[in-house]
Amino acid sequence: MKKVLAILLAALMVFSMAACNNAKKTSELAVVTDVGQLMDGGFNQGTYEGVKAYAEANGKTYMYQQPANGQDATDNDRVAAMRQCIANGAKVIVAPGFLQAGAMTTVAMESPDVKFIFVDGWALDTKGDGTGDILKNVTAIVYKEQESGYMAGYAAVKDGYTKLGGTFGGGGSNPACNRFAYGFVQGAKDAAEELGVDVEIKISFKYGSAFSASPELVAQMGSWYSAGTEVVFSCGGSMVQSVIQAANETPNGKVIGVDTDQSGLSDRVITSAMKGLSASVQKVLGEYYKGEWDAKLGGQASNLGAADDATGLPIKTSRFTKFTEADYDALYQKVKSGAVTPDANVEGCDKADFWNKAVEGSHVTVIFEE
Repeated sequence: MKKVLAILLAALMVFSMAACNNAKKTSELAVVTDVGQLMDGGFNQGTYEGVKAYAEANGKTYMYQQPANGQDATDNDRVAAMRQCIANGAKVIVAPGFLQAGAMTTVAMESPDVKFIFVDGWALDTKGDGTGDILKNVTAIVYKEQESGYMAGYAAVKDGYTKLGGTFGGGGSNPACNRFAYGFVQGAKDAAEELGVDVEIKISFKYGSAFSASPELVAQMGSWYSAGTEVVFSCGGSMVQSVIQAANETPNGKVIGVDTDQSGLSDRVITSAMKGLSASVQKVLGEYYKGEWDAKLGGQASNLGAADDATGLPIKTSRFTKFTEADYDALYQKVKSGAVTPDANVEGCDKADFWNKAVEGSHVTVIFEE
């Protein structure tokens, strides 16, 4: 009996030591996703890879938290995830996606010594409606998605595609996806005018409210491809899985990805309308560690575009047949210099009359599918 007790006591001591060691493990940098998986081939992954790259290059510890309930995560789930990061020692929390606003406001107010980087967000205030005091421990990274969307639409038409489609996340309420959509149509419109060709674009926000793959989205995209749509811009996280599936079920269906270079997901992906997620997160973290938070970041938003090398297409991995790297370089320089400035006004872009006005008098016809 004494021998058994001794063994149990020794085991308990080992367990206690392990628990203490685990309790002491901290992570200075943390990523909290909004919905979907961390390695989604898109927004969450690009953000995480930026934090990971900065941390490993600068000797910082890092972690991530995926809120409970996956695609159905609530503000309470995101609050819990952020609080857990802080309990684990996080000094900076990086959170991608506009859905983070409510949770970030709550946690930032209760943890004023922690810094928050709101990717694809905006400056937050104490009341959450723009009328309160600005939260100085929050900074936002905003992108000029209309630029990447423009380049994708322009390149697709220049490459010979005249029947385009676009399915967009957020159900019409996501500013970033709306900017992508409007830029996409503007780019296609300008290329169509230059070539003197007629272009048809189908636009839909119908199945994008949750940014997720779904049988309904597969069916919708399948009907588009069957009716002649040649390439679809998939703009909304895991939605790309449904668009690729539909493309695979048709002889020549092509896809345009979003946020990161999604060429590795399928040979049907001809290009991606990218944001420099990783680079921009590293840029802001670098400014924080240089002591520039108060002067450059706190309570402010960094609006990044081609001039910051934060928007563009991955031309090296794009599968164009006519639109060359030289063509892309010329286009990129025009956008970067401001010679081409796509409009970001997206109010009402989830309505048919918005698109009718947007393409009026041009070579482009938009078919809006509710």
